[in-house]
Amino acid sequence: MKKKIGIWIAVVFGLILLSACGEKSQEDVVEKLDEKLEEMDGYKAKADMKMKTGKEDQDYKLDIWHKKKDFYKVALNSQADEKGSQVILKNEDGVFVLTPALDKSFKFQTDWPENSSQPYLFQSLVKDVKEDPEAEFEANDTHYIFKTKTNYQSNNNLPFQEIHFNKKTYTPDLVKVLDKDKQALVEVKFSEFDTKPSFKKDDFEMKKDESSNNTDEAVSKTKGETDQPLSVVFPENISGAELEEKKEVNLENGERVILSYSGEKDFTLIQEKMDTAPTIASPQEVKGDIVNLGQSIGALSENTLEWTHNGVDYYLASEDLTKEELIEVAQSVQGKEVK
Repeated sequence: MKKKIGIWIAVVFGLILLSACGEKSQEDVVEKLDEKLEEMDGYKAKADMKMKTGKEDQDYKLDIWHKKKDFYKVALNSQADEKGSQVILKNEDGVFVLTPALDKSFKFQTDWPENSSQPYLFQSLVKDVKEDPEAEFEANDTHYIFKTKTNYQSNNNLPFQEIHFNKKTYTPDLVKVLDKDKQALVEVKFSEFDTKPSFKKDDFEMKKDESSNNTDEAVSKTKGETDQPLSVVFPENISGAELEEKKEVNLENGERVILSYSGEKDFTLIQEKMDTAPTIASPQEVKGDIVNLGQSIGALSENTLEWTHNGVDYYLASEDLTKEELIEVAQSVQGKEVK
């Protein structure tokens, strides 16, 4: 009997030791993530992002820079469209979205990135983990995995995410943003994550980004692109409306097409292309949200959504469509006109 009791005590003691030396709890991991953020002065990361929110998948190469406390630079380089490469920049002057190939810039009146989930920003991922009381947690041999709710104020079609943090570094390796059916519509795979980066004094200045593409080759290329005629594209998601009128307007230095839709919910889509190469100008101010449409970064306000793609400026406006519906219509603007 004493022998059996001794064996039982040894087993229990062994289990206690294994538990103490084994997997960290969810609370332990969240605490470590917080410590990681606190000890870093910033980071530089590289990632591949695939978006399945439109008719065709969109692939991006991301360069993500952050310097404490509020300096950010996220370069999104489109794999299919060099002109579609854009930069989200936050510095002491505000929040900007730059399209270097076209020398276009928007200045946002927004508290980005704090106002919404950001699948490529470390601190945003940790914030979502901490603020979801129903977050699910599991661990495998290499990663701590959290399944949480997202906070996309302008788009409720992406309510969930799955975040894989590396066990050794406590930095993200993979993020999947999921729809209501738990299907991954956005996937971010990190290939590099430097937690001890160095920055130059002007790394977060807007002029450096705007002028970085101002080579003779880039200007020549841009002129060639602007010489091409406007190729009108139509939304495939029209929210129960029908095309009522197509109006073509000749401008002094370009052309504009106005598409008017009417039905259950009316909206107007304007497409505009300039004939002359653009020059660096003061940024256009926008009061609204930064939204990733897949093919481009857009500026979303209460009743309008504007973006640039393939050298064409798009303006979508409606008093009837919700913000989610504006995004859905914009993401579907890919169909060519049927003759």
